[in-house]
Amino acid sequence: MNDARGGLNVREALLRAGAFGAWAGGRGGGPEVAVLIPVTSAAGLRLSLDTLAGHDVQATLVVPAGLAQHAPAMLRTATHAGHELAGQGDPARLALLEAVAAQRVTVWDARDLPWSALRSLAKQGVSPLPHPAPQPEPGQTVELRPSDLADRLTALRESGYRPVPLRQLPGLRRARGHDLMFLAYQRLVEDRFTRNSGVIDLIQRADGVMRIAPHDHAPAPLPLAPGTPTAELHLHSPRIVGLASRGALGAYRAYQRSLRDVAQALQTMPQLQQAQAVFAVTLFHAPLAQSGFTLLELPPMRARWYALGFRLIRLMYGTARTPSEGKPKMAWMAREAFLERYGR
Repeated sequence: MNDARGGLNVREALLRAGAFGAWAGGRGGGPEVAVLIPVTSAAGLRLSLDTLAGHDVQATLVVPAGLAQHAPAMLRTATHAGHELAGQGDPARLALLEAVAAQRVTVWDARDLPWSALRSLAKQGVSPLPHPAPQPEPGQTVELRPSDLADRLTALRESGYRPVPLRQLPGLRRARGHDLMFLAYQRLVEDRFTRNSGVIDLIQRADGVMRIAPHDHAPAPLPLAPGTPTAELHLHSPRIVGLASRGALGAYRAYQRSLRDVAQALQTMPQLQQAQAVFAVTLFHAPLAQSGFTLLELPPMRARWYALGFRLIRLMYGTARTPSEGKPKMAWMAREAFLERYGR
């Protein structure tokens, strides 16, 4: 299967659109992330079970059906510990795996399976696993190898995530055509913009919602000399949409915490050391005004252009609700004032 930076092959595209009942993931906005652990041997299964027990975490163990013959006791231990079993490889021994593990297997790693196997699994009520995200995302799945499972679980919890099995992911739903369109939009528009603009993600925490891009100029209507270095704020749209769906107060608190992340980045990242102001062109200008930013009106044509872009973003991210108002504005604050307010 192609990685997140390359093009989609036919198999991945169909699965992303929900072929054979493929799962898409869950609802964002919460701390839950589904942990998938690919296990290829009895030793890897033992290591995974011991690590999960030590961290008091339940997860989805993706195991080859052949382990039903080689490690039956450990598979039963996994079931008794509350772990979900998913299959991988040749599904011919699905029934044996279920019988030995004393657990219904309803998900399978569909990568590299022939079409005939996918059809056979679908007839038995077994669905393809969601494609794991390259980095942890609320409501999505992340793939952790047994060899670095302990470190990764610790890092997830320190970042505010709650690891769970796939079946416990809140709002778990099937993939549909819009998911494929959304993926194409991310790769063709957002990923390209991130690369070309040098956008820095500040979303290591589960509730982080900010990204920041350094600039060697001060775009109008900022009241600064044109050649003044600045830093532009960008919201991480999936995060803020998910948080807002669970409540405005939680989204506002995450917004405030993320402004402190921006202050830390301004103080520690070399590419932001010269930035003399922080600004954003956004529909979320009401919270920024309450947070000490000064609001500036955009030229009418530019405001209409941005409004069209924000409308497209809301459409792609599944929300028609305008977060603040329909007219975008520029919000800005000088570096010293920003650090005084959020750098503590």
